Amino acid sequence: QVQLAESGGGSVQAGGSLRLSCKISGFSLAYYAIGWFRQAPGKEREGIACISNHDGSTYYADSVKGRFTISRDTAKNTIYLQMNGLKPEDTNFYYCTRGGCTTDGPVNYDFWGQGTQVTVSS
Repeated sequence: QVQLAESGGGSVQAGGSLRLSCKISGFSLAYYAIGWFRQAPGKEREGIACISNHDGSTYYADSVKGRFTISRDTAKNTIYLQMNGLKPEDTNFYYCTRGGCTTDGPVNYDFWGQGTQVTVSS
């Protein structure tokens, strides 16, 4: 059974850091890329980062480039999203997904985690 489970969300002040985790099961990171999306109520979903299963190459949306870092620990079946320099506009629900990763961002995603809330106060 394919599952993705996010954790690590919370509330921080602007300028602070959080590390989100995405624990996967039921499939192999050797065959699927993992992407991170975020979505606030009433707003469009935004693909912010992904990491390729082929060579570990990464993609970042302009909105998070230079502040967020995606990484993976294949031994732990876990993907991380290190978020530094958080801003109030980063307040969102964050999801990890299974799919592909291109130079244009995460694609062909088919399974989602339940999400984790990140709140950044000014």
